[in-house]
Amino acid sequence: MFISDRQRDMLAYLRRYRICNEITELRFLLHGPVGAGKSSTINTIKSIFEERPFITCLVATDTTTSHTIDFQKFTVGSEKSGRVPIALYDVMGLEEGRAQGVHTDDIIKALKGHVRDGYRFQRTPIPEDSDYYIKDPTLDDKIHCLVSVLPADKITITSNAVIEKMKIIRREASTLGIPQMVLLTQVDKTCETVKESVNKVYQSRKIKEKMQECSHKLGVPMNCIFPVQNYYEETQLRPDINCLMLDTLIQLVHSASDFVERQTETTGNRKLVE
Repeated sequence: MFISDRQRDMLAYLRRYRICNEITELRFLLHGPVGAGKSSTINTIKSIFEERPFITCLVATDTTTSHTIDFQKFTVGSEKSGRVPIALYDVMGLEEGRAQGVHTDDIIKALKGHVRDGYRFQRTPIPEDSDYYIKDPTLDDKIHCLVSVLPADKITITSNAVIEKMKIIRREASTLGIPQMVLLTQVDKTCETVKESVNKVYQSRKIKEKMQECSHKLGVPMNCIFPVQNYYEETQLRPDINCLMLDTLIQLVHSASDFVERQTETTGNRKLVE
């Protein structure tokens, strides 16, 4: 498989990235409506680091119900390809109705570090007496960056109820000081020019319009919205898809790292570990 110099440099940068010694990894929580591409994003990132199509996170083909039913942690890299201090957390998709899909309170509790990996989502929020509830979370238990995932081709028809749930979660993340980024997926289904070459994603008028619509709906600044393309039918990796995702991931890592630095300033402990 051909790997461009740019991709090689970005991979090397992330593999040697240093984090504060008060945490073992930077933790990202991906949330959004059912079928937005959360699981596909995780698979795409893992594929890039493994340098081959890699499916570790099952994706729902029926977009009306969420395939993910647990709070799942996915690491990046491996012993063979090189570990990266990043953990991606997948959750059940958001749906209309208070009792449908993942409960907003569960995501908010996860942001605060109260939810342990492997928790199976229920119709009601996680109780404090659950074995999966962490009563006194440390910085290493908390989420360091909230990543909202929306499909560019369906953002116009995404229900107001789901958008409102996302805004509730975002407001709580803002209160906690947690950075929030948006991944705009399925850009290839939105613009024919981008389908032919992902490198033209930021030159596309249609993609810019979708970014503006996303910004208006969620209240997120344009510079916090990143159009990406996931692997979902390709059998070979593509340098253009890889570089776009890696460039986005670096921005997410910087935001999460800045948050952790701010949190550790109060302790006076800012040493770094390899």
